[in-house]
Amino acid sequence: MSLQDLAQRLNTHPAIRSKTGIAEATLALGLNANSAGRPGDDAAPLPRAGGYDLLAGEGFIPAFVKDDPWFAGWCAMMVNLSDIAAMGGRSVGMVDHIWAPNADAAAPLLKGLRDASEAYGVPLVGGHTNLNAAELGLSASVFGRANILISSFDAAPDDILIAAIDHRGAYRNFDNFCAALEAPPERLRGDLEILPTLAENGLTKAGKDISQGGIVGTALMLAECSGVGIDIDLAAITPPVGIPKERWLHSFPSFGYLLCVRPDDVAKVCAHFTDRDIHAAPIGRITNGSALTLIQGSETALFWDHAFTPYLNLGGQNA
Repeated sequence: MSLQDLAQRLNTHPAIRSKTGIAEATLALGLNANSAGRPGDDAAPLPRAGGYDLLAGEGFIPAFVKDDPWFAGWCAMMVNLSDIAAMGGRSVGMVDHIWAPNADAAAPLLKGLRDASEAYGVPLVGGHTNLNAAELGLSASVFGRANILISSFDAAPDDILIAAIDHRGAYRNFDNFCAALEAPPERLRGDLEILPTLAENGLTKAGKDISQGGIVGTALMLAECSGVGIDIDLAAITPPVGIPKERWLHSFPSFGYLLCVRPDDVAKVCAHFTDRDIHAAPIGRITNGSALTLIQGSETALFWDHAFTPYLNLGGQNA
């Protein structure tokens, strides 16, 4: 497959295109990058004395919840905590929202939530339950706090883009790569602590949790929010053994972050992850402009230009 073909296939992939729905919702709500909570970040930062309160939430695709309800419950905790960590924060508590036809149908969802709460050490503090619904449904929201923010809006030209992803896992279903289920609680908690530690040590101020759009979709959201371009070197991206690179580029890892780092700090930042056996490496560079470009050797291919085709359409640094 040519690089141009790969760029086109990624551009039209459903996981990447799914994020365009954010633009429709924020338009209807009258929100943009300058609104309270700064939509476009992984969590909404609300300033307080000495730092920030953080709010994040996730809703889950009904087919995913139906296919694997226990894992959906686990993910409700896991992905929300990842969003708080991506902002340089630490999670404090979570509320869940459950719909099910009856208590038996809800049981695996609730068990997944409880198991994850115990593993990550973050309490479930309330929520909403409806056991008379037509089908299973799940969403959850988390509260956290940060001293120093990591933001989607602060990438700057000449920053180096680092991908830090836990490779010690396997695909659970769809393109969800899970490296959390066999990990001991101490490892799960310690891994999340890397992000606020980096922020508080001044080693990064911009980044994003790798979400449903995978590496390339997440990089695009980061670029648009910050009003920059990004060059991604595909040769620098190493998937876990046996996984095709194309699939890896749009996969949703259970632990994965893109971080923007000054060139002199790349080795230090990578070491925070590799010291805990998490794969971390520079995969690109922040540029002037608005193009997200894929590079393979001497070849280049445009994946997306957010100035011509907005993705989240929140305005970013130009709002």
